[in-house]
Amino acid sequence: MSQEKIDILQRTLERERAARRAAEKILEDKSRELYELSEELKVTNAKLKASVSEKTSQLAGVFENIIDAYLVMDLSGNVLTMNDAACALFGFDVSKESLNVNHLIHPEDAAYTRASFKELIKKGTFSNYTARVYTKTKEIRWIQINASLIYDANQKPIAAQGIIRDITSQKVFDDKLIESENRLATLILNLDSAILLEDEDRKIVLTNAKFCEIFKIPVAPEMMIGQDCSNAAEQSKSLFKEPDIFIETLNEILKEKKQVIGKELVMNDGTILELDFVPIIEGNRYKGHLWTYRDITLKRQYRRSLETQKEKYSSIIANMNLGLVEVDSDDKILMVNQSFCEMSGYSEEELIGKIGGKMFPIAKDEHIITEENKKRMAGESNSYEIHVTNKKGEPRNWLISGAPNYNIQGEIIGSIGIHLDITELKTLEKQKEKILKELEKSNNELYEYAHIVSHDLKSPLRSIDALISWIKSDNEGTFDEETLQNFNMIEATLETMEKLISNILEYSSAGSETKEAESIDLNTTMDDVKRLLFVPDHITINLLKKLPIVKGDPTKFQQLFQNLMSNAIKFCNKEQGIVEIDYVEKPSFYQFSVRDNGIGIEKKYHERIFKIFHSLHKNKESTGIGLSIVKKIVDLYGGTIWLKSELGEGTTFFFTIKK
Repeated sequence: MSQEKIDILQRTLERERAARRAAEKILEDKSRELYELSEELKVTNAKLKASVSEKTSQLAGVFENIIDAYLVMDLSGNVLTMNDAACALFGFDVSKESLNVNHLIHPEDAAYTRASFKELIKKGTFSNYTARVYTKTKEIRWIQINASLIYDANQKPIAAQGIIRDITSQKVFDDKLIESENRLATLILNLDSAILLEDEDRKIVLTNAKFCEIFKIPVAPEMMIGQDCSNAAEQSKSLFKEPDIFIETLNEILKEKKQVIGKELVMNDGTILELDFVPIIEGNRYKGHLWTYRDITLKRQYRRSLETQKEKYSSIIANMNLGLVEVDSDDKILMVNQSFCEMSGYSEEELIGKIGGKMFPIAKDEHIITEENKKRMAGESNSYEIHVTNKKGEPRNWLISGAPNYNIQGEIIGSIGIHLDITELKTLEKQKEKILKELEKSNNELYEYAHIVSHDLKSPLRSIDALISWIKSDNEGTFDEETLQNFNMIEATLETMEKLISNILEYSSAGSETKEAESIDLNTTMDDVKRLLFVPDHITINLLKKLPIVKGDPTKFQQLFQNLMSNAIKFCNKEQGIVEIDYVEKPSFYQFSVRDNGIGIEKKYHERIFKIFHSLHKNKESTGIGLSIVKKIVDLYGGTIWLKSELGEGTTFFFTIKK
């Protein structure tokens, strides 16, 4: 080998040795640095572990003391840990007993829970899971959960954790709120007022059937939701009597965006609508508006009618002859009409505000006003008389009819009285009483006079009758036939005159009550009349039904039936005579009838027969007073008498007696 090659190899070896020494030097330095770094890492790791332990402890403390329930479970649902709030919510303590969340889920929410857990596994989290769970005591609670997965070092899910909020009370509140909203929506949909709710962009949020009806919209209200109302006024203007005013009104309202109440619009068919507009503002933000249309046609017609009636009755009140006064609960005069001003002598200005009970009555009658006002305030109506003095100081008599006055709530707020000046009437009553007393005195004197005259007239008649009888007895057998016939005529005339005098006395007392009214069984009266009357064998008296009981003087009712029945018997010319008595009961009176089948009475005499001394048949038994007595008795008891008769067909007398 040449020296040159040896030198080259030696230089190469020296370079390798130098490189090795350099590498060893670097390795030594790196090893030292690595050792130092390793030591530093050990210290840092120890610090990190301590920090992690501290943070874990702190985090555990946070979850232990969080207000909402918190729990950790494995992926099979077994609860690993739970805080005090979770223990209180579910009633379980996992440090003493095992618990699987699947046993807590309400059956109706099981499918929803499984779907939510799948979402948790897939996405690693879920929020706002809401479902029902059972507590240990089987109480159902509504909960809301926000959950996430827990991973190991290899990012493999090993557990799940969740914060649980008890929303049972909120759920009940929300359900009630939804129920209230549904009721409100139902109410709005069925309101008799037209409702239209628009949002800030004039899109329909809600409307009802009445709105569609009024504006002739041929779709259901729910089909209107979301529709744009920007051009609705233009489309509906043809429905209104003044379309331009309708457009102008709505545009002005939308421009101002201020509340409007009671704006009236008239439609072509005469319907009057009352429009309300309510803007909806949240904070400072405009959120839409509510339109309300009410059909007030009947209300306006009623108001116009009421105003017309008010004007009419105001005119009547102002001009009627009865004084009208309205007072409040303190008897303070609120209103008077012109007639009362004329009655009292005061002007309206002098009366308004005055106390009526202190202003008019004389001192002795003030208590009457006080007592009657108390009755009115208790809700009673009343009528009474008082003595008053007018503005001139003149004594007057007023008849007052009063009634309580009510407000719209039905509360008594005073009274209204109608006043009638009865001063002249009271004067007339006094005069009437005086006249009646004088008339009673005259009647009594006349009755006494009739008795005296009757006695004085009958005495000479009886004397003449006795003398004739003595003459005939003393001269028996000496008078010729003609003289005896004349004596018989004188006796018949005397008998007729005595009967006439008796009938006149009976007539004079027929029209007045001589004793207190008593109950009269007319069936008994008929029995008495039958016993008194001579009824021939060929005449039958029939009572068609049992007669009623009436009030009055028994003697007068006996006279009444006796005269009618005796006439029926007296003027019967049939082989078989019939007298029928009947009656019909009316609401306020009895209507009696006495029918016969006798000779009858011509129509021209139907009115004349009731006049005194008017007899159609000139015989000693007919004085012409009987039917006059009947009429006076019927008049006395407030009735009327009439007849139906045809000559030869019989007669029926009808008369009424008040109950």
